[in-house]
Amino acid sequence: MLSSLNEWLWQDKLWLPPNTSWALLEDRDGVVYAHPRDLLAALPLALTLVAVRMTFERFVGLPLSWWLGVRDRSRRPVVPNPTLEKHFLTQERRPQEHQLALLATQCGLTLRQTQCWFRGRRNQDQPHLTKKFCEASWRFLFYLCSFVGGLSVLYHESWLWTLSTCWDNYPDQPLKPTLYWWYLLELSFYVSLLITLPFDVKRKDFKEQVAHHIVTIILITFSYSANLLRIGSLVLLLHDTSDVLLEACKIFNYMRWRLPCNLLFLVFSCVFFYTRLVLFPTQILYTTYYESESVIGQGTFFGYYFFNALLMMLQLLHVFWSCLILRMLCNFMTKGQMEKDIRSDVEESDLSEEETTQERPQLRNGSAPTGGPRSRVARRLANGHTAAM
Repeated sequence: MLSSLNEWLWQDKLWLPPNTSWALLEDRDGVVYAHPRDLLAALPLALTLVAVRMTFERFVGLPLSWWLGVRDRSRRPVVPNPTLEKHFLTQERRPQEHQLALLATQCGLTLRQTQCWFRGRRNQDQPHLTKKFCEASWRFLFYLCSFVGGLSVLYHESWLWTLSTCWDNYPDQPLKPTLYWWYLLELSFYVSLLITLPFDVKRKDFKEQVAHHIVTIILITFSYSANLLRIGSLVLLLHDTSDVLLEACKIFNYMRWRLPCNLLFLVFSCVFFYTRLVLFPTQILYTTYYESESVIGQGTFFGYYFFNALLMMLQLLHVFWSCLILRMLCNFMTKGQMEKDIRSDVEESDLSEEETTQERPQLRNGSAPTGGPRSRVARRLANGHTAAM
């Protein structure tokens, strides 16, 4: 049954152009082609990358964060409360006011104390700044090595400069060892990101990040299996270009080096918009939709539509993230600096705004703060009462 399913799944007419077969891509006379089984090495390599990342963050990233002055904000631990903890874990992290009132009654607390408890509990789950720094440092190191390595692999290839040559003699395109190892490393990295997803910093675009990782893994796997390595390598290189700048910008932000962070954010925004909203649709999508059909000249097939559908999903994610970056740019232009990543949850104060105002009253025009002894006496006199002598 498994053999028949395997035969049906890898039918020539599904993944290859008409009048071609998998027999054309068998190794012969010292010429090596891409085979799906080659990618099985990605799983052990992904586990190796996870181990390397943990070692890097522990022995390189963390000491580097201390040396650069990255400090975690001190957090006041909340008082253990089984009722509130159960509600926090099983129902809602941000309960509505009527729920807070009910919980306060059950626990014998005031409404404000209950609000402060949930606020402090949410802060406990916020990742520390050093964790964010270590994660950004690891990704920056990988993206930088991947971009430099990919550029060195593709620099002398004709399809980097003339995209229509991606389809010359397709699918009869031999595999080069350097391209294979770069492809395998990229696939292993994205698999490792899925493995560590439960432990990484969760942002507001968490679902989009998961979708991006899954689409990227499928895209890399399919492009390798169908010998679409040339166009697939261009997609990987194009994405690494802006990813390096993004992680560097995060590092400067965590270090609170405002000027380098702001300048790098502007550079990153320009590169992101140009690569993802200009080059990707006008070059990558254009050549896969139109030039591929005209150059191959053998008609379309299921793999053609499947590959283009994956690229379109990537483009939709590009548009989504472009909207987030535009919002950050608007804040940047308004306030003159990049204050935070809008995808991240902001750590809340353990006190509400009202409590903070009461604890640190402001004096205006020399007037005494309200709520103190003098203000209470003044109210009593205004209501016709006399102060006790």
